[in-house]
Amino acid sequence: MGHLGRIVLLLAPHFWLHIRGAAAHSLPACNQQLEFRCNDGSCVSRLNACDGHVHCADGSDEHHCGHSRCGKDEFTCRSRRCLSTNLLCNAVDDCGDGSDEVSCNNCSTGTFSCGPTEACLLANKICDGQNDCKDGRDEAWVLCGSVQASPQSSSACAASEFQCGDGACIRHAWRCDHSPDCPDGSDEENCDISDQDECRDNNGGCSHYCLDKPIGFLCRCPDDMKLVEDSRCEEVDVCLDSDLCDQLCIHRNGSLTCECQEGYHMDPLTRECKAKGNEAQLVFSSSKGIQVKNLINTEYKVLVPHLPGPGPVAVLASNLTVYWAQQGRGSIYRTSAAENPKEAVLVLKVQGLVSGLAVDWIHQLLYWTSVEAGSINAALLDGSLQRQLITGLDRPSAVAVDPLQGFLFWAQCGNTPKIERVNQDGHDRMALVTGLIRQPVALSLDMPRRLLYWFDQGMRSISRINMEGQHRKIVVESNGYLDRMFGLAVFEGFLYWGDEATHSICRANKLNGRNLQVLMSNVTLSGDMVIVHSVLQPKGASACGRPETVCQHECVVDLMSERSQFNCDSQQTTPNQPQIPSISRSVPPSTLSDPTFAGILCLIIFLSMLLVGMASWWWREELRPSRSFTLQSFSFKESQNPLITQGPPVDPNTTLVKETLIRPDLDCVAAPTVS
Repeated sequence: MGHLGRIVLLLAPHFWLHIRGAAAHSLPACNQQLEFRCNDGSCVSRLNACDGHVHCADGSDEHHCGHSRCGKDEFTCRSRRCLSTNLLCNAVDDCGDGSDEVSCNNCSTGTFSCGPTEACLLANKICDGQNDCKDGRDEAWVLCGSVQASPQSSSACAASEFQCGDGACIRHAWRCDHSPDCPDGSDEENCDISDQDECRDNNGGCSHYCLDKPIGFLCRCPDDMKLVEDSRCEEVDVCLDSDLCDQLCIHRNGSLTCECQEGYHMDPLTRECKAKGNEAQLVFSSSKGIQVKNLINTEYKVLVPHLPGPGPVAVLASNLTVYWAQQGRGSIYRTSAAENPKEAVLVLKVQGLVSGLAVDWIHQLLYWTSVEAGSINAALLDGSLQRQLITGLDRPSAVAVDPLQGFLFWAQCGNTPKIERVNQDGHDRMALVTGLIRQPVALSLDMPRRLLYWFDQGMRSISRINMEGQHRKIVVESNGYLDRMFGLAVFEGFLYWGDEATHSICRANKLNGRNLQVLMSNVTLSGDMVIVHSVLQPKGASACGRPETVCQHECVVDLMSERSQFNCDSQQTTPNQPQIPSISRSVPPSTLSDPTFAGILCLIIFLSMLLVGMASWWWREELRPSRSFTLQSFSFKESQNPLITQGPPVDPNTTLVKETLIRPDLDCVAAPTVS
């Protein structure tokens, strides 16, 4: 038996290498475009390869990186190219692979980034002869040319606007209209020149045709377009202009046909689209707690009483889970409307005052706006992971999400009020509403018509646009029940909202604001409201963070990366393919989810224990009387976090950088949004 033991010990290393090699071949393939495969088979982000820090356990991500390293004042591109740090975050892809713009501040339209660690700069500070960025990039020759512009020539006005002598911006069409619109009256200067042709200067700011007149000018549009905001032409949409249909509108041979989306049926008498299934519920927060009301009758119940104060509300319709935030506190709770007794569960402790909540029912994410931090944030619905998505906002007040199209919407009501849209993966940020807007404090989506509604506290009106920012229309204006709104929702053919001034919950026709009805009176100190029905959160194929992209297999959501990432687990994507992607389960570095590899790993452990046991038995057989032993068994537990993909280990000493808090404007967040 002693010879047999020696043979086993001699063959064990070769057997172990063979098994290890087989296991390496069974590892799941890394994404070649996004990941680097270490020599031990694990995957790390390609951004971490050859960055001077070891991320692979075996250090292979820093091997074969070449002898040359970028200098102290240089940035290493993903392609290993060295780039001057002055070219970082200048909104230009200097690396050629976009890596020099990945970690930059998300500066809004009309602003300029001074770099990854500096604030955004107003556009009128660019090329004004003064260095406002620490590295002087705002006055660089490549940006400003050989001759530096004067402060007056550095215009922050849009192409359709005229810049006054004091820098203010007004519409071009207001120039020389015999009515001073600039604070300094400069728009009415030099208007007596008979041969002056304003159309020669940037086409008068007109998007299409400019018609010069003896005094002033006019913008004109082609026959199939209409003029909006005095200078911009947009295509005519017969369906939206007529506003005859609740949902689907078909324009054919000069006539319109109305139809209903799946999940609805058309009322034969009123021709309105009605939701199938259970009756819709109205959920709202008030000083009495979280309350639920049936839309058909006057019955209502209190889910969670004695809240410290009303706040924003969102609901996951599939299991009737209600999420809400405490007013003035950084806490987000949840409760179930389908279970008894109702218990409030703390989900998240967050930074600052929460002004809006929204639920992504496809990817199981929770979005909220933080006033003090000036950010839009996301977290898993169980609260296990949270992160900032968009920063640098001026008092964000509302958020809404359409995961079927891959869009995230938000409103801000600070010094530059606006409504913006971005893909859920953080790309293609777009300003939808920037003019004729004062204090947007509530958003809601009409998904069948692909419209976005908002309430403007300053203008006391509810307006809508399509998801591209076109076909704007004021639907409801101040009517005695629209002075201080809390909550906004769209369901079937109606707009629903609450009015804190009259302590009521109302509704009106979503097409024209008619048929005003008061559904509830004496609602005390309400904070937010949302309508719950399965048709408002339909099942479907996720856009996987970006429009026109549907995964063939799984949509993987990663909140741990530098930017929120939505990726297909296959390199191939198919636009508009009717498949429902699933969310991949997370796998920490110490756990492997591939079934084949798991089996091999168990076999390796079993054989290793067997070899150790045989060696121990042989040794004891040689030196002392034999003793029995017990072979221990091992089990591997799969991670319960469904949205985090495998990534490099997180340094436990790393801390999140907190932004400077500002004193919140309560008027800005008095009417939170609804998802």
